[in-house]
Amino acid sequence: MASSAGGGASAAAAAKNEAYVRADKIDLESLDIQLEKQLAKTWEKHKGKSAEGPREDWEIDLAKLEIRYVIAQGTYGTVYRGTYDGQDVAVKLLDWGEDGFATETETASLRASFKQEVAVWHELSHPNVTKFVGASMGTTDLKIPVNSSSTARTELPPRACCVVVEYLAGGTLKQYLIKNRRRKLAYKVVVQIALDLARGLSYLHSRKIVHRDVKTENMLLDTQRNLKIADFGVARVEAQNPKDMTGATGTLGYMAPEVLEGKPYNRKCDVYSFGICLWEIYCCDMPYRDLSFADVSSAVVHQNLRPDIPRCCPSAMANIMRKCWDANPDKRPDMDEVVRLLEALDTSKGGGMIPEGQAGGCLCFFRARGP
Repeated sequence: MASSAGGGASAAAAAKNEAYVRADKIDLESLDIQLEKQLAKTWEKHKGKSAEGPREDWEIDLAKLEIRYVIAQGTYGTVYRGTYDGQDVAVKLLDWGEDGFATETETASLRASFKQEVAVWHELSHPNVTKFVGASMGTTDLKIPVNSSSTARTELPPRACCVVVEYLAGGTLKQYLIKNRRRKLAYKVVVQIALDLARGLSYLHSRKIVHRDVKTENMLLDTQRNLKIADFGVARVEAQNPKDMTGATGTLGYMAPEVLEGKPYNRKCDVYSFGICLWEIYCCDMPYRDLSFADVSSAVVHQNLRPDIPRCCPSAMANIMRKCWDANPDKRPDMDEVVRLLEALDTSKGGGMIPEGQAGGCLCFFRARGP
């Protein structure tokens, strides 16, 4: 009996160690509920990506993006300094419709246009165009600092879009010109910067892209003073029918007459804006600084107002400015011709703007030549 009892206890222990479960004791309904919950979590996590369809070539992995601090703010969003996969980048977050002013339809239209345009930017490659790293149609997984001095973080609305481009440490061309406002730039530097901008625009136009907001604030410099075109916030692929491209886009002082009047326009509106930028680069000054926006708009269209070209400006440079800002778009040169005209300029004898305070300034009756 004792032996038999001992054998029974031993068998029970063995059964316990084998951890067999009786099928009739399994709660299948409970398991089904647990499985359904797990599947629901997985679906919730990935449904946003699935709704967008297959991953695009230009889509970035937000897990590799680290946003650090704000470097600029504009109409459509905020620009941050950050890193992506170890590379220094600028991150522009476009927050259309989240302010409550745009309708669902308007927001959807902007997002659709954004998706089409980033697919074009992704294909661009030129030394004078800011390198496009990637973009994201959503920011659900993206967290940003509340401010540059805080480690606290916040999340953006999920409908916001994100553009990532290379970071250039030299700042904007506008900042560089302001810094040199009194001492001005040597003529060879003026031509070098102008050529960088002209070559970049010529490349964009060759790809049927009209920038539409060419101004010195939208041009970036690296540490070697090489210029790259940035901020494609209002860029559009050129329409086959110019009447398809209307509406006031750009910044007033740089806008061509046809744009100010709301008329159809094409890539020649960029040529006009380049002419204003060329004057600004040469003079290290702001055009129309003493006029109101309303006065500038009216005078540019109705009185052919243009910036005053200094007397010390070499005639060949002045002629390029005048050609570019001609009131008739058809008379403006294409940007590839502007490149050739700039390349032909002789910088060996100087010709830059006379620095402020230097004797024999630019507005005297003889033609003095600056550095």
